[in-house]
Amino acid sequence: MVHVYENFSLRNNHTFGVDIASRYYSNPSSVEELEQILNHAKSHQWSYSIIGEGSNLLITDPYPGLLIHPQLKGIKLVDESETEVLVQAGAGENWDNFVAYCVRKNWYGTENLSLIPGSVGAAPVQNIGAYGAEVKEIIEFVEVFDTNDSDSRVLSNASCEFAYRDSIFKHGSKNRFIVCSVVFRLKKQGVLQLDYGNVKEEFLKQNSHDLVDLRNTIISIRNRKLPDPEVTGNAGSFFKNPLISRNAYEILSQDHTGVPGYPNGKNLVKIPAAWLIEKAGWKGVREGDVGTWPHQPLVIVNYGKASGTEIFLFSEKIKNAVSEKFGIELEREVTLVQ
Repeated sequence: MVHVYENFSLRNNHTFGVDIASRYYSNPSSVEELEQILNHAKSHQWSYSIIGEGSNLLITDPYPGLLIHPQLKGIKLVDESETEVLVQAGAGENWDNFVAYCVRKNWYGTENLSLIPGSVGAAPVQNIGAYGAEVKEIIEFVEVFDTNDSDSRVLSNASCEFAYRDSIFKHGSKNRFIVCSVVFRLKKQGVLQLDYGNVKEEFLKQNSHDLVDLRNTIISIRNRKLPDPEVTGNAGSFFKNPLISRNAYEILSQDHTGVPGYPNGKNLVKIPAAWLIEKAGWKGVREGDVGTWPHQPLVIVNYGKASGTEIFLFSEKIKNAVSEKFGIELEREVTLVQ
């Protein structure tokens, strides 16, 4: 029987580093152990939630039920053709370690997603993305454990209902499908994605121009802009970039000069949340041990001993300020655990 820990400190299980506990905690290392712990929770009538490496969590209160941290590991080649590979990674694998593995193999597709914290299992849940790429573009299918019928099944890319920082795993099916592994379709030859921000400019400074150099470029940019969660507690981008209608964007541009906007679909425009936060006066603001990162206001940081509630209330002040100034409601990208 897989072990269950009681009154388990979560300080080292989420990147905000808040010292808070879960009533119960378990880290199954196989599908069989996962099923065992779920049955155990059901028999004891415990509520439960699934967590990965905690890089997208804000925990405001001691968790009253069971937190399950799957540790399913392993990377293997599933299929291969002259031009492509299918590679499978366990949900418990570290995401950036997986990216490094693919880049070493010279497989194209993951490189722009370098240095994103978290696990492989969290990647489809959040539909992680950065520097012009989203993980949905390379996912072939996701193997899950279906808690409705206690059986394993496969969800195709379409079945995952991917959207901007969103998927089926975060909505009506939350806690129904537990990610066990992800199969990715990667290319043996490809075109590097450079047309985002200053990626191309930085990339061309490299000695050569291959996958390794692009990965190093992305890592360098991220390290300059974002705080290291091992040093300063944070969960990366705290808010999503809002999508508004093209008409709303035109009205906004009339009221506020220089609003950046990026077309997203037929009638939507994406507004950088960082720009809105900065213009609302919240870049580099600090209240006690909570603040926005001076180099990237989209990141809220824990400078020391901030509580989850203090971080949450600070984020609400930012939301209110942006709403009052621009009439735009920011949506949290982090998952709130209560």
